[in-house]
Amino acid sequence: MITADDVRRVAMALPRTEERVVRDRVTFRVGRIVYVAISPDETSMGFAFPKEERAALIASAPETFHMPRPSDERYNWVRVRLAAIDATELRELVEDAWRMVAPKRVVAAHFGEPVVRRSR
Repeated sequence: MITADDVRRVAMALPRTEERVVRDRVTFRVGRIVYVAISPDETSMGFAFPKEERAALIASAPETFHMPRPSDERYNWVRVRLAAIDATELRELVEDAWRMVAPKRVVAAHFGEPVVRRSR
């Protein structure tokens, strides 16, 4: 089963990530934007995810993914049951959530991707 320490290992390996505890929840953020939060009982994890795609993700695996708390529904956020995923899935979810909030140049440098510049 995935633990909070597994989440911490993946998240803290990503540039500019900071760990904070907010209302008994361990959170990982870039700047002021939280991209992963672990529930106080460490059974589920909320993570940044496009709001427009949330319903489809939950419908595809309702035993794995679920809606965020009602107060978080307005955000790009979804939750996952940690017992339902493996280490590979955890890495993908955390890295994709981090990509949503980290500066594009930092993401490109971390993953060895070319920096796309806007034409003028």
